[in-house]
Amino acid sequence: MPSTTRRVVLLISAPVVAFALVGGVLGKAMVREDTYQHLKVFDDVVSLITSNYVEKVDVDKVMAGAMHGLAESLDPDSAFLTPADVKEIESSTPQAPGDLGIDLTRQGYLRIIATRDGSPAAKAGLMTGDYIRVIDKTPTRELSVFEGLRALRGPVGSKVSLTIIRDNPNDPHVVELTREPVPASDVVSRMAAPGVGYLRVSAVGSKTADQANAQVTSLAAAGATSLIVDVRRNSGGSVDGGIALARLFVSKGTITHRESKGSPRETITARPGDGSITLPTLVLVSTGTSGGAEVFAAALAGNKRADLVGEHTLGRAAQQKLIKLPDGGGLWLTVTRYFMPDGAPLHEKGLEPTVPIQEPEVKFGEVPPTSDPILEKAIEQVATLKTVA
Repeated sequence: MPSTTRRVVLLISAPVVAFALVGGVLGKAMVREDTYQHLKVFDDVVSLITSNYVEKVDVDKVMAGAMHGLAESLDPDSAFLTPADVKEIESSTPQAPGDLGIDLTRQGYLRIIATRDGSPAAKAGLMTGDYIRVIDKTPTRELSVFEGLRALRGPVGSKVSLTIIRDNPNDPHVVELTREPVPASDVVSRMAAPGVGYLRVSAVGSKTADQANAQVTSLAAAGATSLIVDVRRNSGGSVDGGIALARLFVSKGTITHRESKGSPRETITARPGDGSITLPTLVLVSTGTSGGAEVFAAALAGNKRADLVGEHTLGRAAQQKLIKLPDGGGLWLTVTRYFMPDGAPLHEKGLEPTVPIQEPEVKFGEVPPTSDPILEKAIEQVATLKTVA
């Protein structure tokens, strides 16, 4: 190998070795022979690129691509962050207040998990499963979920252009949305039928449990003797908020388990005073149910506190955190995953509904049907439930 090429390889390989050592990403695996083999292959690939590629190699671009690939190969939510990204996260400057109400995953392009009720995205008819091919002029193949979510935020009143793919990849749709403030409350309620209260939880946050408790109290005062909790298309917010919400319904037993690398699995159980809501309950779920809402639904289903009506959930029950790198960049890594009350996997598996019903398919630009077959089935089903002892 020529000396110039060796120097380039060293410049590129050294940060990769540091990357492997930081924060336990590869942990003790570095001592395994197969890990050294992978680094040797990487060294060979860089050597071949720098020696044979037809143009002069942009080392920074190649290095950034390698880092992005390493992180994003783990799961859709993990990402490599530039020093500028890390500086923005660690600054005291709050996020831009304007939002579109979209949560994302990654499947080649960025893909919509859910749109928040009443948000600009929901009003534009965007749905779970839609691909976002371009945000403004940036192709989303070049963006991690972390970067995509940040690109969707901005000042209230500012506009953003999205290129959407639903059914036909050869038929993209360009929509321009205006960012709006994030709503203060994501919990609303009404009477869905005589004696049947309907609680809609569109996102999970630190105040969701208190808001839900107050709404259920009002429903009971209005004559509700049973309850439908709707967490369809609910993928935003915290897992801790979902656990707090579950505590309102689960009076005893295991709510969930969580596991982080290098630590024993932790069991989270109901505490004295939990289970204050005793109305017979059904929970509505969809493909867009994930995160805190998914942990909540799993806790109620796993403790036989509620049946699930709707679609198989996403299986995205995990938490991420920032791990800094020596050069000022960082990794946004999944570090904790959650399980069903019986210990079965939840993250990357999802929940199977007790009563499976698919949400209606809607072609882009069509007006959604006014009927709601999942809710209608739940109203029919809730009459068979018994009061919690």
